[in-house]
Amino acid sequence: MLQHHKATEAEKRLLCTWKYDGEYALYDMPSYEEMQARQFGLANPRMYVETFFDGPTLVGFCNLFDDGDEVFFGIGVNPQCCGQGCGTEMTEVMYALSQKLFPGKPLYLEVRTWNRRAIRCYQKAGFTIDGDVIHQKTNDGEGAFYRMLRRCPLYKYGKTEAAGP
Repeated sequence: MLQHHKATEAEKRLLCTWKYDGEYALYDMPSYEEMQARQFGLANPRMYVETFFDGPTLVGFCNLFDDGDEVFFGIGVNPQCCGQGCGTEMTEVMYALSQKLFPGKPLYLEVRTWNRRAIRCYQKAGFTIDGDVIHQKTNDGEGAFYRMLRRCPLYKYGKTEAAGP
């Protein structure tokens, strides 16, 4: 079972140093100083960031951003820990936390269509593909993404329904 807590500034700086291999290198983040200067990503004051540990090892982070009727969900796994099942556990923990912080709001994310490993992780955690492929500009050119959604048990048709007897 992974341990977790709200991310510290030092942990956010460390997360920005992670480097991924091959096609995953596009997930490398800019420096934390750049994020702070532009107040985006991990330095966005409206972004809630949680870090996850296996003993002393920082295995990943997740973030939540209240986006009106839904909550945007992001996740990053330490390059040395990818493919070891940490993402599914982290996603489950963050879903439960999102329901405490943003009751009744579903989570959504965007994932590159070629990232089958991440898509399987999200599906195991209850996300489903929501709609058609989205093509959007990124820092690395145009990318194709799936929007995935995890609804709340009582969330239906754009509103929270009262629980029945």
